[in-house]
Amino acid sequence: MPTLSNEPHRARDVAESFGADADRYDRTRPSYPDALVARLAAAGPDVLDVGCGTGIAARQFQAAGCRVLGVEPDARMAELAERAGVPVEVSTIEDWDPAGRTFDAVVAGQAWHWVDPVAGAAKAARALRPGGRLAVFWHSFRPPSGLGDAMAAAYRRARPDSPLFQRPLPGPEAYSLMCDKASDGMREAGGFGEPEEWRFPWERHYTRDEWLEQVPTFGLHSRVPADKQQQILADIGAAIDAAGGAFTMGYTTVVATALRDS
Repeated sequence: MPTLSNEPHRARDVAESFGADADRYDRTRPSYPDALVARLAAAGPDVLDVGCGTGIAARQFQAAGCRVLGVEPDARMAELAERAGVPVEVSTIEDWDPAGRTFDAVVAGQAWHWVDPVAGAAKAARALRPGGRLAVFWHSFRPPSGLGDAMAAAYRRARPDSPLFQRPLPGPEAYSLMCDKASDGMREAGGFGEPEEWRFPWERHYTRDEWLEQVPTFGLHSRVPADKQQQILADIGAAIDAAGGAFTMGYTTVVATALRDS
């Protein structure tokens, strides 16, 4: 259950929590829709992957025939990506130096909310060839009826005092707000045509154990005291057991994208 919060005093701690178990993150986090990868790969073969993490998206672009360079601020995540064959430069995109290099596409999967949307878009504009594409995207959730509420209830029981834990898994409309913020950053940075929003619905089936292994990689989970985290996993596991021991999660990958001016 990732967080949509912008609490600045906790943002760095949450961001650094992903690299604490990079192997689990790489093993359990879902990949991206093939249709999205194909549409972005059509921009050209040279791709810059911002906040590439362990290289989940980068490897998909490589499989589509692209040459990918990752930029990732967490050295632990970057090391795993490089072991998998993705070249990575350890930096935030705001501090990264293109050094005259240009790309056909700049992409960011599950990462742009950690980026200053104006400074990030300005750096992407510098790194893109004329007509190149900036695309930032997130997975949103469409859980089965009742199960999403049960998952949210597990967090509410652990943190009844926090407004962060009162809502269910965020769906496409919640992530559209993040796309709006990214699009506003592109407009303010300049150098881009009018941004668009794309949506790609898809599904993934999970067993109880598969879902529970992924849960500790969610940013919201790291905000729960350690002594409560196991109880949350137990409560979510019980909810999945009550639903038959497995379920199909509906996802919608939501994209904010714009073309670099020619």
